Amino acid sequence: MPFRRRGLFWLLVAGLAAGCSRAPSTPVSGVSAAAAPAESAASPSLTNRPRIVVLGDSLTAGLGLAPSQAYPALLQDTLNAAGDNWEVVNAGVSGDTSAAGLERTDWALDQGNVRILVLELGANDGLRGLPPDAMKKNLAAIIERAQHKRIAVLLAGMEAPPNFGPDYTVSFRQVYRDLAREYKVPLLPFLLDKVAGVPGLNQGDGIHPNVEGARIVADNVWRALRPLVEGKGSAVASPQ
Repeated sequence: MPFRRRGLFWLLVAGLAAGCSRAPSTPVSGVSAAAAPAESAASPSLTNRPRIVVLGDSLTAGLGLAPSQAYPALLQDTLNAAGDNWEVVNAGVSGDTSAAGLERTDWALDQGNVRILVLELGANDGLRGLPPDAMKKNLAAIIERAQHKRIAVLLAGMEAPPNFGPDYTVSFRQVYRDLAREYKVPLLPFLLDKVAGVPGLNQGDGIHPNVEGARIVADNVWRALRPLVEGKGSAVASPQ
């Protein structure tokens, strides 16, 4: 995504940070909806299908969208269409920072038969100008907990707003690259690639993807996620 477009996007975001205040996650039809213990928990799935947990903030929760329009639900649609026996769990909570996500990690991974974690956190750290080093420690702890459980991780990167200066922007971006290298996990460099800064692909707040934008985000995630799904295909070929 061109830097000019990213800059325009984040100038909008910096002025609308209040729109990402912590709120309950949006339940997602077509996938299992997950929420932190303090939130209203959804009934656990009765299936024993292998699960993909998407741990994130409002971008994952689908703020402003119908439940079936959030990108985790669209990932579920893609898997269903391909005949893949996976269940996607939306563990997105609006407003979550990396620290808040870390607090929910053990709970999110204890959904039963979790095989893959899509980790989408950091946007709210950037909005608040929180130290990149602290974000890195939080995301590293989440990755370590997943890997300890032998859960594969896909790391989704974000960009920081420009109002904290170029050094912060570079340090923020580098966190994701360093983590991917250190923990040998695949990296989606920018979750909102081809969506951020495009008015026709975002809601009125200029921050959250609209229906069309969410489809592009789902495509972005699927391209990075597909190798992990295929790599574990032999383990999920037969429903139980």
